[in-house]
Amino acid sequence: MINFSSLLSLKIFNLKFKQKGFSIKSQAVILLNMGAPNSIFEVESFLKNMFNDPLILGIKNNFVRKMLASFITHKRVEDTKKNYALIGGKSPLIAHTFNLVNKLNEIDSKRLYTYAMRYTPPFAYDVLQDLQRQNIESIILFSLYPQFCFSTIHSSLLDAKAALNQLAFKPHLQEISHYHTHTHYIDCIVERIKECLGEDNPSEFVLLLSAHSLPQSRIDEGDPYEKQCNENKAALESALMQKGIVFKKIALSYQSKVGKMKWLEPSTEQSIHKYKNHKLIIYPLSFTLDNSETEYELKILYANLAKSLGVPDYRVCKCFNDDEKFAKSIITILEENIKN
Repeated sequence: MINFSSLLSLKIFNLKFKQKGFSIKSQAVILLNMGAPNSIFEVESFLKNMFNDPLILGIKNNFVRKMLASFITHKRVEDTKKNYALIGGKSPLIAHTFNLVNKLNEIDSKRLYTYAMRYTPPFAYDVLQDLQRQNIESIILFSLYPQFCFSTIHSSLLDAKAALNQLAFKPHLQEISHYHTHTHYIDCIVERIKECLGEDNPSEFVLLLSAHSLPQSRIDEGDPYEKQCNENKAALESALMQKGIVFKKIALSYQSKVGKMKWLEPSTEQSIHKYKNHKLIIYPLSFTLDNSETEYELKILYANLAKSLGVPDYRVCKCFNDDEKFAKSIITILEENIKN
């Protein structure tokens, strides 16, 4: 199904870009992310596309994977629709991405910034086809996931490269697939935590870093995601210490488990139970843009759990979204890593 609202957003962005009189660029940056439903009606196709990804559902046989993806979608779709209904009937991810791209194009006149989603429009093929028509010579694929994971950014990179092959499009291609310890990225997290903390004493709070979970089997097979989450945590702890921000404890947890197999632990739910007698600040470590996992899972589902457990204070930090400091950090990371 074509997502006309997402395609329209991309066309509106391209029109605004041209109307502002920017010169034709030879280099483009494509921000890569998972994508999300832009309405309740798109939930089913989003789930089907996601579960049919062999890097999400690790079944090599295409027919079997497609059948299982349909079965899982059928079981989950109505509950998922209810969850999205609680956050306004759609994910905020698309709007935040659109706004971030606009911010980047306003700040950096040297490159053209756009975006592609893995499971909802605009898909990589359509975005790359548009860049091909514009005679773009150089493309940088930039992950909106701070930590590398085969199920997320690696899947998006493979998808983009497959689209390039289909289009017979051969620009100079570079990729930035993680930046979990980069100083500017860490500084952005510190600012969000300070904003959430306000004037209160950090020593009265447990800071819980909640990252999207992953099956333990993927880690055992060599996925570096857990290692990079821990490195991210260590870099953040050091930065907070240098600024004199000392929490009672900083802990890492994992959210969004699906199915009965063993996933990374401790879960965010387990951790909220563990620290129920403490004031809690939750920072969504693996997300740069707010989405259903922050707006529903952290701010509604786990907030209700915290309330039922009598947690004295429960707060969730906002993601960066289109914050100018984050946009500037993306530009800095680009300029430090790309080769002309």
